[in-house]
Amino acid sequence: MFTRRKILVGATALTAVSVIPSYANTGTNHEVRMLNKGVKGVMVYEPDFVSALPGDTVTFIPADKSHNAESINGMLPEGAEPFKGKLNEKIAITLQSEGVYGVKCAPHYGMGMVMLISVGSPTNIDQARAVKHPPKAKKLFEELLGAVPAT
Repeated sequence: MFTRRKILVGATALTAVSVIPSYANTGTNHEVRMLNKGVKGVMVYEPDFVSALPGDTVTFIPADKSHNAESINGMLPEGAEPFKGKLNEKIAITLQSEGVYGVKCAPHYGMGMVMLISVGSPTNIDQARAVKHPPKAKKLFEELLGAVPAT
């Protein structure tokens, strides 16, 4: 015979089990700070390289003012949506497509404020290497693209 207690325990267990799959499918959140000064110098993202999996999120945090995060034309995998955050805006990007994503701070691009996100297999790395950049950004991208594991 079912008692009120058995019904409540059963309902609680069923609720707990139904919640588990939604947690299992969420990706990792990678936080990137936008800084005037960091370990590698002035006008930087920290970290400037993120290795992620499809479904992960990258959250750009304006730790200092006058920065944004936006995708670079030619440095997005096929099927990825371009993004452009406003100055001083926290922005979160969920990564669905495998490949490399080039990111710049528009006001400080010429000063080399760029970063790279690698998601799964670097399907578009040759295309990303062909993109033209200001000299400081070019130098940093050469380093960052060299850090992408070959698959």
